[in-house]
Order: sequence, then C-alpha cells, then structure tokens
Amino acid sequence: MPAEQIWQWSNSTGRMLEVGWSHAGTDALTTTTNPAAVLIHGFGANTDHWRHTMPTLSAETPTYALDLIGFGRSSQPQALLKGEPSTSATQDGLHYSFDLWGEQVASFCRQVVNRPVLLVGNSIGGVVALRAAQLLAANPDGSTCKGVVLIDCAQRLMDDKQLATQPAWMAWIRPLLKTLVSQRWLSSALFRNAARPSVIRSVLKQAYPSGCNVDDELVQLLFQPTQRAGAAEAFRGFINLFDDYLAPDLLNELSVPVDLIWGENDPWEPLPEAQRWADRYATVRSLSVVAGGGHCPHDEHPDQVNPLLLRCLNQQAT
Repeated sequence: MPAEQIWQWSNSTGRMLEVGWSHAGTDALTTTTNPAAVLIHGFGANTDHWRHTMPTLSAETPTYALDLIGFGRSSQPQALLKGEPSTSATQDGLHYSFDLWGEQVASFCRQVVNRPVLLVGNSIGGVVALRAAQLLAANPDGSTCKGVVLIDCAQRLMDDKQLATQPAWMAWIRPLLKTLVSQRWLSSALFRNAARPSVIRSVLKQAYPSGCNVDDELVQLLFQPTQRAGAAEAFRGFINLFDDYLAPDLLNELSVPVDLIWGENDPWEPLPEAQRWADRYATVRSLSVVAGGGHCPHDEHPDQVNPLLLRCLNQQAT
C-alpha cells in the first residue's frame, strides 16, 4: 500500500496549504536511472485514483501521487474568482487556477521528490502537468522534468478561447451562464447534487464505457472527499475558469517529450483532437490508443495502460 502523508506547502504568496500525497517504491530504487513518476489526478479525483498504477510503476522507480489543492486530503480554501473583490468574508479565499496547481506540482517535485521526474496527468491533471513542466524548465532547482504523459488530457472546451469552436448560440447564452455559475448558492447546490454515490456511479458509467473497474471501492474513493467542509469550493473555482491555459498553447512551448495515451471511446475529450495534437506539435512523441477505453483508461484498463507507462518511463532513463 502507498504511504500517505501531508506536506506543508508555502505557495508563492506565502500562504501555507496542506497537500495530501502518497509514495510507493523501496529505498533500493533510489539508485535507478529512471526518473521518479509523479501522478496528477483529474477533476474530482485524488491520489487513490492511481490505485492500479502505483503498484506497477513503483516496482520500477519511486512513484508519487498528490492531491491538487481543493481535492482529496489537500486544503480546500474558499474560492475567490478572478475579478471578484476580496471582502472580510473571503479574505482567506484562493483563486483556483492552473497556475496554482502547476506551482504546487513544481514545488512538490523540487522540495519533496528532489530528483528528475516524469509527470503523468489525467484529464485536467494533464494541463497541470504541462504547466508544471514549463515551471520546472524555467527553474529546476533540484528537479528537472524529463517528460510528460497526458492521459485523456482536458481540452477545456468551455474556455473563452474555444468559443470559435462552439455552436453560435453559445455566444448568446455565455454571459448568463457565467453569471449563474459564479453564484455560490448555485455552485454549491450543483455540487451537493452531484456528490452522491448514485450520481457518481452514473457518471462513472459514462466515463468508463466498458464498465470495467466501476466498483464500490472506486465510488467510495471519489465520494468520501466530497464530504469535507470545503469540497464545494474547488468545484466553484474550477467551473468558473473561463480564461486559463489550454493544452495546445503549453505544448507549443515545451521542449521535453510528451506522450499521449487516450481512451478510444472517451465521451468527453474526443480522440480526433488528440490525433491533431500528435500531428501538429513537435514535442509530442507518441499517441497510444486504449481499445475500448474511456476518459480514465489508467483505472478502467490498467492492463493496457501500465505497459505504456512503463515504456514511457524507461525511455526517460538518464
């Protein structure tokens, strides 16, 4: 079983935040020429979502997973939206963003891992991994990024910069949509409705089209963190990210190799877009399609994904 710990992180503003993280891999692996693997979960998930990944990777190299701020066991401060005035009630608020999470992961790599890393991200964790790789390249300070693996990376179709790709009617309702989701009473109500085991299981059946590994353990590992007092705040912060990083912009600026692993039947992040990324960006080294896989193939089909991750890891050996 991975060892679970809490790291006290002081971010760039000096704010102290708690970060839940897990580690697996024996001391004998510290001399391996492989980089350490750092696993970054997607929206609504946590370190335990790598339950079928850590045992395999940790047999080859030290392997870490961390809870992004707002999720799992990490701090869940009140969401302060971009442009929202700070008041006495929100003085401890935090702007949830890819800069925040990218800084968190980069700092974790420097201060906790302290060795070359392979960043592996699923869904929004993929965008976080790309941003963290960019920050590590700018200031490695003990930990360099040797490569990035994107597993069904979030394409963030609701971002303002994606408006041209959306139906024309979206431009008309967008101002109203933004106003509505910025309301805490509405975002909290939406979150509480979604944070029920029956709803989580229903969503998982969409995300895992084959139905493989949609079990009680998975439902509970996603459900339990939603019962923490601040869980709705990260939800509010994320659904209001209408102007933030897009994966293609980050891919265009990276020089480290990036490998794409994609579920063939991902219902939310279409495979054809990943194929365009593979054709368009020089940094993308490979695209591997997981037969029958959905949005989280590392958990749905670990028998297919784990060998691909091991191949990526071994290709980064120093």
